[in-house]
Amino acid sequence: MKKNISYSEEVKTALSERRPVVALESTIISHGMPYPMNVEMARNVENIIRQEGATPATIAILEGEIKIGLTDEELVLLATHKNVKKVSRRDIPVVLARKLYGATTVAATMICAAKAGIKFFVTGGIGGVHRGFETTMDVSADLEELAETPVTVICAGAKAILDLPRTMEYLETKGVTVLGYKTDELPAFYTRKSGIPLQLFSDDPHELAQILKSKEDLGLRGGLLIVNPIPEEYSMDPDLIGRTIDSSIKEADRLGISGKDVTPFLLSEIVKQTEGKSLESNIQLVYNNAKLGSRIAKAYAAL
Repeated sequence: MKKNISYSEEVKTALSERRPVVALESTIISHGMPYPMNVEMARNVENIIRQEGATPATIAILEGEIKIGLTDEELVLLATHKNVKKVSRRDIPVVLARKLYGATTVAATMICAAKAGIKFFVTGGIGGVHRGFETTMDVSADLEELAETPVTVICAGAKAILDLPRTMEYLETKGVTVLGYKTDELPAFYTRKSGIPLQLFSDDPHELAQILKSKEDLGLRGGLLIVNPIPEEYSMDPDLIGRTIDSSIKEADRLGISGKDVTPFLLSEIVKQTEGKSLESNIQLVYNNAKLGSRIAKAYAAL
């Protein structure tokens, strides 16, 4: 066991017995949803993973220790504590040294999962190249982490607030394998389609597990990105969500919001403008990803 990392008994047992384990981020709990909806969502995602035959490992930093798997009390603490830092790669050593509370982003969760020996990670959507990149140079650390860290990420695409074509170009440049699950088009988080074609796709969790095994056998660096469209019944109207995103970005610009504060502000603004419909979609796509991620992890464990 590595220094500064502790494991819940459930996760420790699953890892020691080589059973499938699926990592979960904690930023969505502390910064992505209001209380008590965030706690309900976190519990439901963990239960979905258990029902699919895998073990959930929600990851966070609590008082200077990386926690791989949380108790229910710790989930509630993350959901209600007023001073939980949003933690990406650059923040990890500071939050550990100062013994603070930290909610892990996609990038930080990938790092912690890899160090814990967990190969699969389920989230809603990854970060990417922000709109207006040519003037701000704002690119999420998630993309660099996918190029470097050997964790398979299952998501509903990059967040729709981003510049999706440039995000895909960045991933291609970094050599990240992007695979569509039952789709030949990049999903756009709230909607099933983006208009951006995918070169690689599969309809079979077992084949996706085999692709990861082949990558590992060759010793190729970095992770896999598996994009899984939101269920049809929860997909939002593309025109409506497009107008809402544009309006939210203008509001962020007006208020001078920048850096890592942009994404949580925009997601919150979109929830407000859609009267909560986007939040329901967000929750349902996470549940959908949890099912797929668990099935791939189980298939991999059987290889």
